[in-house]
Amino acid sequence: MKRARKRNRRWICAFLCLCLSAGLEEDAESAAARPARQEMAEEQAEGAGEREAMEGAGEQAEAAEAQAEGAPPDLELHARSAVLMDAESGRVLYGKNSREHMPNASTTKIMTCILALEEGDLDDEVKVSSYAASMPKVRLGMDTGDTFRLRDLLYSLMLESHNDSAVAIAEHIGGTVEAFAGKMNRKARELGCGDTYFITPNGLDAQDETGVHGTTAEDLARIMGYCIQNEAFLEITRTMDYQFANLAGTKHYSCVNHNAFLQMMDGALSGKTGFTGNAGYCYVGALRRDGRSFTVALLACGWPNHKTYKWEDARALLEYGLGKYRKADVFEHGHTFAPIAVEGAEPENGRLYQDVTLPLEIKEREILVLKREDEQARVLYDIPKSLAAPVEKGRQVGRALYYVGEELVAEAPVLAGKSVKKQESSWYGLFLLNLFFCGKRKGKAAG
Repeated sequence: MKRARKRNRRWICAFLCLCLSAGLEEDAESAAARPARQEMAEEQAEGAGEREAMEGAGEQAEAAEAQAEGAPPDLELHARSAVLMDAESGRVLYGKNSREHMPNASTTKIMTCILALEEGDLDDEVKVSSYAASMPKVRLGMDTGDTFRLRDLLYSLMLESHNDSAVAIAEHIGGTVEAFAGKMNRKARELGCGDTYFITPNGLDAQDETGVHGTTAEDLARIMGYCIQNEAFLEITRTMDYQFANLAGTKHYSCVNHNAFLQMMDGALSGKTGFTGNAGYCYVGALRRDGRSFTVALLACGWPNHKTYKWEDARALLEYGLGKYRKADVFEHGHTFAPIAVEGAEPENGRLYQDVTLPLEIKEREILVLKREDEQARVLYDIPKSLAAPVEKGRQVGRALYYVGEELVAEAPVLAGKSVKKQESSWYGLFLLNLFFCGKRKGKAAG
């Protein structure tokens, strides 16, 4: 009996060695053949890439030609720098020197206001410092030691553009004007405003060792697009008149909204004027109509006696936007992806050698942007040729990039459609054991 068991163990060991040897030989053959297959695949991919590049270049040339034929007119604007922007996507619809850094006067106060709303409490008690009380006109006329509700000072800031209120707010939120300016600049960077540098909370002309206080028309319009998402900001900036007193009840104040554009066009949402000797007349505003939201920004839009130029330019930009741009869905519905290879993946059918591929998917959605009828929309898919196992279902493996003309307007993740396990070394042992016992059962059945 013992001799029989020993013979069986020797036979099993011999059989496993034979199977393993066969597997290694097959592996060697596969390894030898792999470079040739890889070279062939690379040649095919290279050829496909060249064809795609040629097709893409042709498409871009056609898009550029279409853009040139339907290019926006050279609007006759007074402003040295101007922007019309899709408030929702941040896409620039029209620009004139839109990325030129310039002083922006009291339009700065939209950033002061939004930070105060986000980091303060409207019922906060604000104490006035001697520095705040020393600010030049336009000013509320507060005295050192006065106290106010933050809410009241925000109306003073945005309706009458009071410089002393701006400093009192900044010191209350940031501790110092310098610290508050740091918050302003961090917020600007968070919003994607790379050409903005704030020194003062009120927009008075200023310069330090780092730069000159100012922004660009594009950055300013983008900040306004963010501000109008805040209902408290809209409520303050759309109020036509407001009365309040200091907390001691010894002084009473009345504020009137100086944003004349609120009555000039249907759908006007918000806005802020500004003027200094260096900046000239400036304006930033927003309009929403028929489901479309626009922001405009105007810098250096005339000097005295041309105070009304900013209203003419704002109207011209917004009428152009309303007349030419409609909402369009640029998502490519029904798009299917070719599966991609997964290297080092565990075979799914129990076979020793098998190419494992991964299906890809993208969640259906709407990507709505403002687009002219003549503008071309296109989608580019940034997807790797292969991935390394393991891969979890739902993991982002690529992205879809949505363009209008040459401008990226949105992107969406491309996801793994299933999970793929990594092939571990233990898998080979289990495979051989399964192969052995499966063969033994077949032998018994035949006997």
